[in-house]
Amino acid sequence: MDYKYIRSSVNNHCQEIAIDRPAVFNALNFEVLEELKAAFDQAAQAETVRCVVLTGGGGAFCSGQDLKAVGTDLDGIPFKEIIRKYYNPLIIQMRNLSKPIICKLNGAAVGAGCSLALATDVIIASKEAYLAEMFAHIGLVMDAGSNYFLPKRVGYPLAFELATTGRKVYAEEAERLGLVNKAIEHSALDETVAQYVEVYVNASGSAIGMIKEMLRKSNGMSLEEVLEMEAVYQEKAGSHQDFKEGVTSFLEKRKPRFYK
Repeated sequence: MDYKYIRSSVNNHCQEIAIDRPAVFNALNFEVLEELKAAFDQAAQAETVRCVVLTGGGGAFCSGQDLKAVGTDLDGIPFKEIIRKYYNPLIIQMRNLSKPIICKLNGAAVGAGCSLALATDVIIASKEAYLAEMFAHIGLVMDAGSNYFLPKRVGYPLAFELATTGRKVYAEEAERLGLVNKAIEHSALDETVAQYVEVYVNASGSAIGMIKEMLRKSNGMSLEEVLEMEAVYQEKAGSHQDFKEGVTSFLEKRKPRFYK
C-alpha cells in the first residue's frame, strides 16, 4: 500500500512505521490515523513480521492532534465521533497486536502523540525527547488511552500532576518515573532499538504474543483468576512447536531457531 503521511518498511522481520509530517512535527490528521491503522493491519497479517517499531520522521515523534484538521468551527467539533472513529480503533488494535511494538521516541511526544507512545510495549527514548500531556492547556482532557496507560505506569498522584500541569517530562526523568524503559544518547537511539529488535525477531513469537495478551487481560483480575489463566496459557504454550525447539536447543547447547 502507498502511504502519503507515514512511511512503512519491513527489514529482517521487523516493520518500522514512521509518522512523516515533519513540517508540523508529525501532527495527527485523520489521514495519518487511517494510514497508521492500515500499517498495523499489515503487521498483524504478515507472518514474516515479528516486531514493530513506531517512530516519527524528522526531529519529533508526534505533536498530537493537528488542530487545523478539525476545522475552525470550535462549537461544532464532533469530539465523540472523532475519538470513536479514528483514535479508539487504533489504540485497541495496537494493544491487541500479538507482536511487540517498540516506540523509538526520537523527539517530542505531546498530547495524543504521548498517548500513542504509551500504547506501545517498550519505549526507548532519546535523551532529547520528552512526553507531555498538554490537553488541559487548551481546555481538553486526555484521550487516546492516556487515562488508562498513564496511571498504570506512574500511579494516580503523578498521573494527576502530569495530566493537569502538562509539563514536559524529558527522557531521563521519564526513565526514573517508569514512563519509558530506557533513556539514551540520541546518537545511540537507532543502535539501541536495533538491539531490542534483534531480541524480539529471534524470540518465540508465540510466547511473546501470549505474554502480551496475558498482561493485558490480568488488569482487573483477581489472583485466583490470574493463576487459572496462567494454567490455561501454559498448556497452550507447551503444545506449540516453539517449546519443543526451546528445550531441544537448550539440551543441544545452541541458540533456538524459533518458528518464523
